[in-house]
Amino acid sequence: MQTVQDIAAEIVAREGGYVNDPADPGGATKYGVTLATMRRLGIDLTGDGQVTEADVQRLSRGRATEIFVDHYYKGPHLDALPPVLQPSVFDMYVNAGANAVRILQRLVTRMGYACADDGAIGPKTTAAVQAAARAAPDHIADAYAIARRNYYFRLADARPASRKYARTRAGGKGGWITRAETFMAPKYRLTAAQFQERTAQWG
Repeated sequence: MQTVQDIAAEIVAREGGYVNDPADPGGATKYGVTLATMRRLGIDLTGDGQVTEADVQRLSRGRATEIFVDHYYKGPHLDALPPVLQPSVFDMYVNAGANAVRILQRLVTRMGYACADDGAIGPKTTAAVQAAARAAPDHIADAYAIARRNYYFRLADARPASRKYARTRAGGKGGWITRAETFMAPKYRLTAAQFQERTAQWG
């Protein structure tokens, strides 16, 4: 079974190196760690008393992995979730913060295990998610991955500038969609035709 460090290392590898895309609200990013995150954590790698793009550029894979484990897994208490959900929720937390938990909370509420969609994992959310996982052990991870994919589609529907993360220039599945589908069974992944139909309205 994968350790949390294994999952974090995969996230780092998937995120890639330094980028500073003006269309990305996260700004300067390396290995998935944003400048805003480094400022919030006070990670000054250049030692000049400021946290800037230069510090993001100096970030190592190992330090990025530590940040994810400490602040995106242990910090929000993802370790309280059923093991079958932890990889996908962890991966999405790196990508979307507390929205990763809100999506899960809304999912289990629709399944009949109500909890607040506040983005925080407390005793009520933990109990609701554990109950939902016991009721549908073979489906909960797929259901979450599908809800995650739908979240990305809604973002792209509402924000044209974000569509490049959901659809490639050639018209295929973009990083957001392929990332969500990594955590679901192949039978739930969209075919190329289904994907094109879903995104046709984007022009």
